[in-house]
Amino acid sequence: MAVKIVAGFLVVLLAVSTPAFANDPDMLQDVCVADSTSGVKVNGFACKAAANITGEDFFFAGIAKPGMTNNTMGSLVTGANVEKIPGLNTLGVSMGRIDFAPGGLNPPHTHPRATEMIFVLYGELDVGFITTSNKLISKHLNVGETFVFPRGLIHFQQNNGKKPAAVVTAFNSQLPGTQSVAATLFTSTPPVPDHVLTTAFQVGSKQVQKIRDRLAPKK
Repeated sequence: MAVKIVAGFLVVLLAVSTPAFANDPDMLQDVCVADSTSGVKVNGFACKAAANITGEDFFFAGIAKPGMTNNTMGSLVTGANVEKIPGLNTLGVSMGRIDFAPGGLNPPHTHPRATEMIFVLYGELDVGFITTSNKLISKHLNVGETFVFPRGLIHFQQNNGKKPAAVVTAFNSQLPGTQSVAATLFTSTPPVPDHVLTTAFQVGSKQVQKIRDRLAPKK
């Protein structure tokens, strides 16, 4: 099993690093470790002084262990992007981990800056994305299997099994961005006007407010 998992990691990482999947601009120097203290951003992060770079800038242990899934959706996304690994700045790749409780859902969302690949660590998942012609492309995944979600398209993953599940994700961007469809529309600041949501979803204003209340971040 360990050999299969390692092989799966390699397949995912090689796939997102090939020219055919290139997304972020090409790097122009060996490294440009993100300087989180700088307020300067030019389509990325300013570089830390080379003399201050250490191995910690290229390290992150956050996806080594399962995340807590005792929340409304029964899932937890742990990103390993440039915000967690400064050394990813200008390299055009990132990873992550998603853990699912039985019945857990990573709700419909998009990544505006990256194509995503997932590799199933354990458990099983039902996944899919929707094309701009409104066609659902879906698949049931088992351990060791991989699926691709094209850049910018709405997609989801759900654990319909009776045991926990987890995947490793890979992106061809140092910071792919995530927009959850429901949260984006119903919890934005300032809020989307009620008449936009009632017309778009063909529901009443009371229903819109109920959804807002349920999706509002817990204080």
